[in-house]
Amino acid sequence: MKLPIATWLPAYRPEWLRADVLAGVSVAAVAIPIAIAYSKLAGVPPVYGLYASLLPLVAYAIMGSSRQLIIAPDAATCAIVFAVVAPLAGQDLARYILLTSTLAILAGVICIVAGFARLGFLTSFLARPILTGYLNGIALCIISGQLGTLFGFTLAPAGFFRLLWQFVSKLGETHVPTLVLGLAMLAVLILLSRLAPKLPGPLAAVTLGIAASAAFGFANHGIRILGAIPAGLPFPTLPIPAAGDWQPLAAGAAGLALISYNSAMVTAKGFAAKNRYDIDPNQEFIALGVANVGSGILGGYAVSGADSRTAMNDSMGGKSQVVGLVAAVVMALTLVFFTRPLGWLPVVVLSAVLIKAAMGLFDWKALLELRRVSPQEFRLCLITLLGVITVGVLPGVVVAVAMAMLQVLVRSARPHDARLGRIPGTREYGDLATHSDAQTVPGLVLYRFDMSLVFFNADHFKARVRAVVAEAPKPIRHFVLDAETMPYVDVTGAAILDQVRSDLEAEGLGLAVAGAKSPVRGMLDRTGFIARLGPGRVFPTVDAAVAALSGATP
Repeated sequence: MKLPIATWLPAYRPEWLRADVLAGVSVAAVAIPIAIAYSKLAGVPPVYGLYASLLPLVAYAIMGSSRQLIIAPDAATCAIVFAVVAPLAGQDLARYILLTSTLAILAGVICIVAGFARLGFLTSFLARPILTGYLNGIALCIISGQLGTLFGFTLAPAGFFRLLWQFVSKLGETHVPTLVLGLAMLAVLILLSRLAPKLPGPLAAVTLGIAASAAFGFANHGIRILGAIPAGLPFPTLPIPAAGDWQPLAAGAAGLALISYNSAMVTAKGFAAKNRYDIDPNQEFIALGVANVGSGILGGYAVSGADSRTAMNDSMGGKSQVVGLVAAVVMALTLVFFTRPLGWLPVVVLSAVLIKAAMGLFDWKALLELRRVSPQEFRLCLITLLGVITVGVLPGVVVAVAMAMLQVLVRSARPHDARLGRIPGTREYGDLATHSDAQTVPGLVLYRFDMSLVFFNADHFKARVRAVVAEAPKPIRHFVLDAETMPYVDVTGAAILDQVRSDLEAEGLGLAVAGAKSPVRGMLDRTGFIARLGPGRVFPTVDAAVAALSGATP
């Protein structure tokens, strides 16, 4: 396997270096406060967000095929980490940290295996309605989880609705200075995103928060600050959890790997299309896996493609994966030399950063558009959203995926079909239900089945043939099956088709097949169906069948 760095590094142009360094510093400026904020979301001390950002940036620069994608802590991924680890670790912080790093490594290993198994097609496994509902549900969970910190009191971990009930019941305990500071920082973030979208809003909010805290002594006025953050780089270790933790961690890691990969690919594919180059889905699986393993061995938690930091990279004109390497160096220098001022940061500023990030995740426009375009898929989206905020992140997604698969099966079991007629003035044949000018061919029934003919829809196909024959104008001499939209036939489908042939012949009708593709024709030939159908009953097109059978006896 050839590493992507072996392709892009020899082709690197010296004139790109200035843009890449500037973009790398800008990415780090945004990534540092977000990594600290997302650590709160993942349930670990702030410094672990920086640990989770170092090796993933380096690993992806070496292994990744996207020129813009930045791998870093991600809000949705952090929410999953908390959902998986919190029930296992309880209040034991040391165990919690060990389990989060183990989860990252396990998710990474799963991604690496998936990449070598060439499972990159899973980029489309989570349908867009599921992703929309999932991200909107995550956004609501993040906002509800930060309300207590924003108002200056503590809420016990709970589900979305119970958390809201706790929040309402504790409003009398609001710490006004904390709330004022939090709302002010949230206003700064919103204004910057609208008035100066290229400026790093989280960095501005964190800088203002640290400066104000140092100047006015917020800690002395009851406003909680981060406190001491350990300086220095982490030492690589391999976490070994208790035997009973492996099974729930592995299950969580599988879901985490799928969701984080899809999230990363949505971002990577979007920026690759914008900048007109291709990415390798299987290589992306491997790169994400190595990045997660790197995060885990430094004590960090699971990471994914970071859309806000990737957008910063692109807006600053980043040309290559060198941007990630520069960002990693800046973050390492921060860990060594600048952790002391970070300790003055008010915790409520991080809550403001998280709430603003969650507001960006919640997509009203996508919900309304989905409702307009496809009410059925809109309902699937809402089920995912409600599942995430009620039964939890992973169970909610699992339920939604199961329902999506059930929906696909139902559609496949009862696919669209059509009686066809000739469109006047052409040699084309269209659905009689949608082409009012289409004309039936005397003595023939032209029928199209818009799906593979397989075991779970074979009986439906047989019933539809009977119904179509019963409804067709008499007399009828031939039944022509347009198989052009039928990509596959299995053994059961071939057997049912043979039964249909036999039933039609019993009624004095001949069956013909038109437009069958090679896989379909091959299966029908191997099962002996074509031999039993007889000579001159298989045609390349419907028009050829009509020309041969019009006026012919069965």
